[in-house]
Amino acid sequence: MEKIDEEALAEAYNRALALEKSGDIEAAVKAYEEVLAIDPEDHGGAAVRIASMGRGETPDKAPDAYVTTLFDQHADVFEDVLVEQLEYHVPVLVRQRLQALALGPFKRLLDLGCGTGLTGGALRDLAGDMTGIDLSENMVEVAHDKDLYETLYVAEVVDFLEDNDDPSFDLITATDVLPYLGGLEALFFGVAENLEPGGLFIFSSETLPEETLAGRRFMVGPHQRFAHAPDYVRNRLDETGFDLVEMTDITVRLEDGQPIAGHLVIARLRA
Repeated sequence: MEKIDEEALAEAYNRALALEKSGDIEAAVKAYEEVLAIDPEDHGGAAVRIASMGRGETPDKAPDAYVTTLFDQHADVFEDVLVEQLEYHVPVLVRQRLQALALGPFKRLLDLGCGTGLTGGALRDLAGDMTGIDLSENMVEVAHDKDLYETLYVAEVVDFLEDNDDPSFDLITATDVLPYLGGLEALFFGVAENLEPGGLFIFSSETLPEETLAGRRFMVGPHQRFAHAPDYVRNRLDETGFDLVEMTDITVRLEDGQPIAGHLVIARLRA
């Protein structure tokens, strides 16, 4: 791999951000394209920023290098920012819905995108064995220090699902994973391959109004996160062998003080 010119990258990225902030979209897009030329692995997420401005092709997922860099940099303050400032409470909502529907306890839980262990902490007493997966090594280190999971892996979630040889799970969670994925086929197929028949798949997603989505299955929203059309989520679940238990409207988090709309989805793998 060629060595990145860090100084040139920083200059190009800061210029692109300034142009984007000023509202000069066309110039910002060109500047982000210069960023991509310097850093093809896209540690700064230039591709999703271009897509969030309605330009270029919508990527199928956020670049792994971008997700890794983003969460490695914020691991130490992640929970304070996400829970206290952005009012993210999806793991608590997952627990509440499981209890309301009298689902569980579970033998083996797989927590995709486990982060620092927020979902693991919320569900620890509902599962006999818990495995956590995250792309960020720094986030996994924080989760490890909490002693919540029997097993932790540093891996991209779809790659892990494709390569996993461990026994199947009866609960798989993916809270705050879909905002970094566009196409859902690989994720849903991978989950189905790793679930016991009758097992549950619980995940959160973000969405946008129908007029904004304009018939698209998914798009990158204004905050560089993927939003999914509810019908796309339902159809992909059905096509990969899941029955929908419920899809609940939720506020996923705040962004600039405004609520971000989304869904909490519970699906069961058909026997």
